[in-house]
Amino acid sequence: MEVVSAAASSGFCLPPAWAADAVVYQIFPDRFCRSGRAPQQDDLLLAPWGSPPDQHHFQGGDLWGVLDRLDHLQGLGVSCLYLNPIFSSAANHRYHAYDYFQVDPLLGGEPAFEALLAELKRRGMRLLLDGVFNHCGRGFWAFHHLLENGQASPYRDWFITEHWPLKAYPAPGEFCGYHAWWSDPALPKFNHAHPQVQAHLLAVGRHWIERGIDGWRLDVPDEVEPSFWEAFRREVRGANPEAWIVGEIWGEARQWLGGQHFDGVMNYRIAWGTLGWVAAGALAKGHRRESIPYQCLTTVGYRALLLETLGWYRPEVNCAQLNLLDSHDVPRALHMLQGDVGALRLALVLLFALPGAPSIYYGTEAGLCGGEEPACREAFPWKNRPLELSAFIAALAQLRRDHPALRSADLELEPLGEDALVLIRGTGADQRRLVLNRSRDSDLALPDGSRLGPQDWVLLA
Repeated sequence: MEVVSAAASSGFCLPPAWAADAVVYQIFPDRFCRSGRAPQQDDLLLAPWGSPPDQHHFQGGDLWGVLDRLDHLQGLGVSCLYLNPIFSSAANHRYHAYDYFQVDPLLGGEPAFEALLAELKRRGMRLLLDGVFNHCGRGFWAFHHLLENGQASPYRDWFITEHWPLKAYPAPGEFCGYHAWWSDPALPKFNHAHPQVQAHLLAVGRHWIERGIDGWRLDVPDEVEPSFWEAFRREVRGANPEAWIVGEIWGEARQWLGGQHFDGVMNYRIAWGTLGWVAAGALAKGHRRESIPYQCLTTVGYRALLLETLGWYRPEVNCAQLNLLDSHDVPRALHMLQGDVGALRLALVLLFALPGAPSIYYGTEAGLCGGEEPACREAFPWKNRPLELSAFIAALAQLRRDHPALRSADLELEPLGEDALVLIRGTGADQRRLVLNRSRDSDLALPDGSRLGPQDWVLLA
């Protein structure tokens, strides 16, 4: 038996305590709910709700729609929303920002944001926004100035250029002349060494915290100099000492979680390990992201992955990780599990039972099962859900609230044969044992003489 532990060090800046208690719900705004209450959308050409997702069409989800569905989200046990980018952009995913101080008009603009934020505060819910500060869109005002004026633009050094003229829409195989994220000319990369670039982005980070949001999820932060994120943390925490800062780091993140940069990361390694275990050998093939492949895991292999990953970090950090099964960037969990709802239920149990804050990707409760992006960015099927897991997720959230052990950093793991695993959570009188059986056809004998059925689980004192 092994116990996960990590020693605290002097000078460590603690994550906010509330993150350990959070149940997060990630929303891709254009596809969550179209309210019909955003006048900015009147007479515009929106794609029909539920159209096959693609990179260019807008289906008209808006922030009024998020507000309208808060009863549904609170019913799931959600206490914190994480919104994919909401700032003005010419892309339906809004990772191509052209104004970081303006809420996109198609989302309902400032009135919708203010109303949503006020209602979240009234309900005691929190809000994370997606910060895309590595790059902007071609329409970003300083880059637009550069395109119009060339080398004469005062903003030339806000970006990294190599030859002129710049070609914002180059022919296939032609270099655009400036540094861009993954060489995509639609995403000019900021020159973070420039003082005004730093000042502008730090002002954005502080502005929205002062407006009342509770933290940031930061896009591709490992492609920006660490010193910038140290300044960002000081700026954000100066405005709200309880702000939660989460980085999109896909693998090992020890250099980022020492207390100077981020409080947690998107925990993809545990996400894919969880799917690889509950799939019991039937994981969809052919998917890979970054350096982490999707792969089936034995019980011993899954245990080793959990212990290694959790062992990298301090207990406080493990409690502030953003745990997930899927997101806007990867195939949905149900897709990877090839439609196996029993396996998805087990994955959700583990999501709520492991150290860290569970994050539900919108539509998981309704059975959405899209594959590689943009297929995983479907419209929420409010009128006709393929599956109904809302009550199940709500029960897991309630279980997590009722048992402090499930929100702690304490974890021991005991394999039971090839297909079962015991999670020992907490210590002393609060300790609980969670037993999971991933087998599709075999019962599991429990110590009290009862039996646990296939793809079933039980929480024991």
